Amino acid sequence: MKKIILDTNFLLIPYHFKVDIFSEIDRIIDDKYEILILEGIIDELNNIIEKQTGKHVLAAKMALTLIKQKHLKTINISGTEYIDDSIVNISDEMTVVATQDKELKKRLKSKNIKIIVLRNKKYLEIV
Repeated sequence: MKKIILDTNFLLIPYHFKVDIFSEIDRIIDDKYEILILEGIIDELNNIIEKQTGKHVLAAKMALTLIKQKHLKTINISGTEYIDDSIVNISDEMTVVATQDKELKKRLKSKNIKIIVLRNKKYLEIV
């Protein structure tokens, strides 16, 4: 079974671009899969809600709601690693990472990890 790990910025797409990332993932992934998030992502979303304003806060609140509604499995990573470091470290050939983060994408490509990205602000694609 494939593991699909969602990065924080990816969870903000439904609000900012009105794209249903879950039906899009269904469309582009042929195998059985489970969608995962790292525990620190919930902390990052709560941080956005506390420290930012406007659209970012609404996007983070929507992301937290989607996490609950979709019953996403949370991975607890011990230690004080950055989220991106943890994503890179736990990714393998059965992992697909959904992110818009340029630096993270570079690191994942160097490990030959597949990546899901938003294209043309309206659909998802595996690169």
